This record gives sequence, structure tokens and C-alpha cells, in this order.
Amino acid sequence: MFAIHARYRGKERRRAQLVERSAQALSTLNGVDSFHVIGVEDIAATIDSAEGVCDTIMALLSAHDWAIALAISCDDTANDEETKQKVRSLATRSLGTHARSGTVKVVVQRDKKKDAAWAQDIQAAFTMLAFILNKRTAEGREATSLVRSGLNQNEAAHELGISKQAMSQRLQAAGWQAEMAGYTQAISLLERVIKEH
Repeated sequence: MFAIHARYRGKERRRAQLVERSAQALSTLNGVDSFHVIGVEDIAATIDSAEGVCDTIMALLSAHDWAIALAISCDDTANDEETKQKVRSLATRSLGTHARSGTVKVVVQRDKKKDAAWAQDIQAAFTMLAFILNKRTAEGREATSLVRSGLNQNEAAHELGISKQAMSQRLQAAGWQAEMAGYTQAISLLERVIKEH
């Protein structure tokens, strides 16, 4: 089971409304339970799938204004509300009070020695993804968003009114291939940490 706790670190004056809208939007992702708004700046949810975790973290990293904690519980014997609350609490504790935007803190619960190595590897994958997303231009975000939504390069180029070659250049400059490699690696690590425990 996975849990995410995210804290808004941006400068929006109406942060409570932004946080509420973000929680609602993230709750529509596949495999994501409803995000709970905690206070003014924090949201938390449990997530059933590795892909749901990656999609949620990518959405939060793309906004550039969230500090994120991911807790992973390898206890597959229970999936009740009490267990979900424990995993969410673990994510909340691991976030800390001084977490910076654009960071992902990962904690794995079970065997401490192995868990530290797993957490470090998963955190490294998300750090790489955060770097790629942070360096992306507005044009790069626009291009990758269209391709991520399911359009092929020709369709995305047509949507933007540019040539296929220009679209290809935008995707290359945006680090699209690196993003996809990091995304795939993060999903693989998340699935493996659950299986190997």
C-alpha cells in the first residue's frame, strides 16, 4: 500500500482554494483514493497502484509548488481504514516541517536495512524526474502534456500548429525520453519493493 502526503509551498494568496482544487483533481487519477485536505496547505491519500503513485507525484512535481512524502507499507495482510490511516501517518511524519517544494521524501516500512536502500533508489528516480520537469519550458510542457494524454507526435504537432519535426525537437529539448525512462523505472521500483517484501 502506498500513501502520499503533499504540502503546498507556493506563493498563491488563496492557497486554501488551490489546495482544495488540487486535492479534487488528484482524486480523479486511476488507483487514487480521495485526497483529504489537512489544514490549509496539506493533502494526503492512499494509492493502490505503482502507476497511480507515479502519476500523482508527476502531477505534483509538474506544479513545482509541492513538497511530497511517499510512504510504502509492504504489509499486504490488511487493507482496512485503520491500515490506510497508519500509512498516511507514516507519510506525514516523514515529510517533516521544513520540506522544500519539488522534493520527494520516500520511506519504506518493514526491514530497516533493506528499506533504506529501497527508499534511496525510489527517491533517486523521483529526484531525476523532478529535475527534468523543473528544466522544462512552457513549450516543452505543452508538447509533453499532449503526448502524455495519448496523442502521437503527428497529432500533437497538428494540435499545436507546428511541423512534426518541430514537435520532435520540442520533445527532445523537454527531455521526454528521459522522463519516460524515469517514469518506467519508478514504477518498476515501486512494484518490486512490494513484491520482494
